[in-house]
Amino acid sequence: MLAGDQRFVLTLVKMVPQDELFSGEDDLEMIAAQSGLKDASHSKVPLAARMRPQSLGEVIGQDHLLGEGMLLPKLIESNSFGSLLFYGPPGCGKTSLAEAIACETESRFVRINAVMSNVAELRQILSAARRTEKKDTVLFIDEIHRFNKSQQDLLLPDVEAGNIRLIGATTHNPGFYVNAPLLSRSHLFRLEPHTVENTAALLSRALRDGERGLGSRGQRASDDTLQELSKLCDGDLRRALNALEVIALSLPDGAEINSESIAVFASERQIRYDSNEDEHYDTISAFIKSMRGGDPDAALYWLAKMLAGGEDPRFIGRRLIIFASEDVGLADPHALPLATAAQQACEFVGLPECEITLAHCVTYMATAPKSNSSYLALGRAKESIAKGPVQEVPKWLKDSGGAASKQLGNSQDYEYSHSSMENITGQEYMIDPAQFFVPKRIGAEAEIQSRIERWKQLKESIKEESK
Repeated sequence: MLAGDQRFVLTLVKMVPQDELFSGEDDLEMIAAQSGLKDASHSKVPLAARMRPQSLGEVIGQDHLLGEGMLLPKLIESNSFGSLLFYGPPGCGKTSLAEAIACETESRFVRINAVMSNVAELRQILSAARRTEKKDTVLFIDEIHRFNKSQQDLLLPDVEAGNIRLIGATTHNPGFYVNAPLLSRSHLFRLEPHTVENTAALLSRALRDGERGLGSRGQRASDDTLQELSKLCDGDLRRALNALEVIALSLPDGAEINSESIAVFASERQIRYDSNEDEHYDTISAFIKSMRGGDPDAALYWLAKMLAGGEDPRFIGRRLIIFASEDVGLADPHALPLATAAQQACEFVGLPECEITLAHCVTYMATAPKSNSSYLALGRAKESIAKGPVQEVPKWLKDSGGAASKQLGNSQDYEYSHSSMENITGQEYMIDPAQFFVPKRIGAEAEIQSRIERWKQLKESIKEESK
């Protein structure tokens, strides 16, 4: 449904007096009709809306949800589904699937957008649904993550009682944005971006369809051209259909859509990347894991994606500093100063030149020897503190500043390391010695391990001599 259509529906609701609002089943039928898709053949309706599936059989892709033997088709076929949550990127078919389900089950379909709705309007729709018995009411809430806690809680009684069948759609992780009680009452389904093949197949269908598509224009495109356009749309069917429509309308009837036709769209292409949501976290996760796994090519690819998506280079620089200590560590002591310098370069130089510095640092990190021994050692030390008891500072290590400290004998028995061979004494630095740091024989850390082993031998020999 178009945004303008939806505003009309909600305005219509507001204009009706409260005592007459949703007085009978016909009122909900009217809202359901207005909230659904208007005549799909209407020339002013965008191609993406006209080509929405009118049955479950027209839904393309999502075989992991709709394939043979899957749960969702079984629930729809038996008409036994309750509340559903569809989670996935833009243009993956969440709304289309909801409409197809309502059609398959012959349910009344009421659609609202969480951005434009409010508690009062939601109460009115729910009240009308309770008085309606002839058909099940499917309440589709687009961008349900925009509903606050009160609005989500308002849905619970009617979801529990079965007065509505809720289908929520969101591009955000429901675990963070949907209340736990509502989440526990719903089946969660993750929709994936469409493949290039599925997207190209739909574009081909849209070009041929004379009723809902562009078939009346008599235009054509080769399979390679449609594949090329599909690759630019990152699995977003809505974006692909909108692009096809714009390109088709810019050409005369009967013309061929070719690579030159889509050149303008390709030059203005923007990749799907939300710098504050799932795409941000998923991509930075892939970036870090690629460096950790020693794959500079993958690391550079995810770096390029973040930069193309508008990610703040200073954020990337900060992550590189963390990586230098957490994952490279003592295996390459030069990693941390390099990462710090790269982050400072992002501040000092800025885009686009700082991209070169980031690529330099990323390649270094990905190809550097790796050790997380310091990171693990800190974790062990923290665990020891948490489980207690917490050790006191040994008297021979305490500060001796001030007359009172001297009278207590603080540091009196401290053995100055520089006065001993290789700066090693037989003295302990904890009352109850424990080992937290376990070095690895990787890169420069192998030398550290050898040094520590040598110091242990010296320490033991000194203790033996002092007996």
